[in-house]
Amino acid sequence: MKQTLDNPQTVAAPFGDRFAHVARLDLDGGALLMLAGQVAVDDHGEVVAPGDAAAQAERVFELIAGILAAHGATLADVLHIRTFMTDMGDLPAYGAVRRRLFPAHPTSTPPASTTVEVNRLFLPGAVIEVEVMAAVPTIA
Repeated sequence: MKQTLDNPQTVAAPFGDRFAHVARLDLDGGALLMLAGQVAVDDHGEVVAPGDAAAQAERVFELIAGILAAHGATLADVLHIRTFMTDMGDLPAYGAVRRRLFPAHPTSTPPASTTVEVNRLFLPGAVIEVEVMAAVPTIA
């Protein structure tokens, strides 16, 4: 078993380099990826579309996809999504993005999910923060 903490080049470094974007646990046959909470920021750390849940969800999952790609994974490898929202009234807008990115098919089920409402997030204007856990097989 090997543990790695990483800040891939596919996304901007975390604020003040205070944390890793992803913790990777290599296991026989694959790896478990645990991503830190992502908020909708641009490459300079500025909030994208302040207050707009749908636009922020798009950006958050773009960042998540970049982090996953750096470790050989895609959104299809996501096992669990944990979402923090400042207003559950934004759930329909967020849910529309989620349904597009994680569609239910007769042969597949969207990832496990937890969604909670919080008083605020650490950046003014950010209304959604998303953590994911993914499993990626080792390529032989």
